[in-house]
Amino acid sequence: MATPSDEEVRARAFQLWKDAGEPQGQSDAFWYQAEKELLRKQTEPGELPPGMTDNLPI
Repeated sequence: MATPSDEEVRARAFQLWKDAGEPQGQSDAFWYQAEKELLRKQTEPGELPPGMTDNLPI
């Protein structure tokens, strides 16, 4: 699985920021939210996202 490019994350983060009314001082939060959304979209059904393991407690 490929990770999203910085440009893809940047574009999504910008859109999230615009949609939120362009608040100041939250760029990291929008970046991480965008990255998380893009990773989720790229993950195949049944595949664990990067950083996750299959030995999580139940």
